[in-house]
Amino acid sequence: MMKYRSLGRTGIEVSPYCLGAMMFGAMGNPDHDDSIRIIHRALDAGINFIDTADVYSQGESEEIVGKALKGRRDDVVLASKVHYPMGNDPNHRGNSRRWIMTAVENSLRRLQTDHLDLYQVHRPDPTVDVEETLSALSDLIHSGKVRAIGASGFPAPEIVEAQWVAERRGLERFRTEQPPYSIVNRSIEREVLPVCQRYGMGTLVWSPLGQGLLTGRYRKGKQTDSHRSGGMPQHFSDERKLDVVEQLIPLAERAGLPLTHLAMAFAIAHPGVTSAIIGPRTMEQLDDLLAGADTTLDDEILDRIDEIAPPGTDAAPNDVAYTPPAVSNVSLRRLPVAERSAA
Repeated sequence: MMKYRSLGRTGIEVSPYCLGAMMFGAMGNPDHDDSIRIIHRALDAGINFIDTADVYSQGESEEIVGKALKGRRDDVVLASKVHYPMGNDPNHRGNSRRWIMTAVENSLRRLQTDHLDLYQVHRPDPTVDVEETLSALSDLIHSGKVRAIGASGFPAPEIVEAQWVAERRGLERFRTEQPPYSIVNRSIEREVLPVCQRYGMGTLVWSPLGQGLLTGRYRKGKQTDSHRSGGMPQHFSDERKLDVVEQLIPLAERAGLPLTHLAMAFAIAHPGVTSAIIGPRTMEQLDDLLAGADTTLDDEILDRIDEIAPPGTDAAPNDVAYTPPAVSNVSLRRLPVAERSAA
C-alpha cells in the first residue's frame, strides 16, 4: 500500500511517488497503448498523482494521459504546466494572461477533463509581471477550472516575491514548487526547500535519478548508448558526477539495494519534499521503481551520502535546470566597454 502525504496546506493527499508523463509520446514512448498500460499500472500500485505539461511532445503526453484516465479521473490528482512555446507564434508561450487563458483550455481539452487539480507555471518569465500571472491563475481557480496553482524551477527569491505579491494584491498564491533534486544535485536544500517549508508549499521534485545518472548504467570509462544520453552527452560524461556515482554504487550494494532504490528513497527522505516525480518510459522501468517503494534509508546510509555528495551542493551544474537571465544573458552582467574602468 502506498502511503500519502499532504500537498503543502492544500488539503490534497498525494503519493510520495508522482508519475511524470514527459516520456509518454514522441519524446519517449510513442506507443499510446503501452503508455496507457504504464499509467494504469502506476495507479493500480497506489500512485494517485500524475504530472504532465502542454509542451511534452507538443500536447501528445496530455492526450495519452487523458485517454488513460477515462473512468478514473476522480481518483487522480492531475497536474499540468504552462510556459514553453507551443508553436511559432510569439504569443503562444510564456506566463502572460493572454496565453495562460488559452493554454489551459487546450490542456483541459487534451486531458478530457473540466478541471486541473494543480496548474503550474513551468518556468519564470522575466518579461511578465508575476502579478499578471497570479491574477490570471486566480481567475482560473475562481472559475473552477483549476484547484491549486504552483511554480516550477523558480529560484528562492522569486518564490518569496510571488508570495508577497499574492498577499498584497489579494491573489491566490503558489501552493507548490517543482524543482530538480537528487543526490548529484542538492542545491535546493540551501534555499528553495527552506523557503517552501516556510510558506507551507508542497514540493514535487523532478529527476530524483539525476536525469538517469543514478540508474547505475553510466560508469566512468564506459560508453553507454541510451535514449537520454544522446540529447545530453555532457551530462553523462561529467567526471564530477560520475565520481559520485562510483562511490554510491558500492554503498548501495552494501545496503542490499539497487542504486535506483537508494536514489528514490533519498529524495523522499527530506522533510521538505512531498513527492518525487518518476518518469518511466517502459513498464520495466516503472516496475523497478515500484519495487523500491518501501525502501527506508537509515541515518548511517544518509550520513555516508552526505559525505559523498555534501548537503546543499551540486556535484556539477544541472544541465536542464533554470538559469536566470542575470547569469545567462551577457549584457546583464557586463557594463558597456566605455563604463568598465574605475577611473
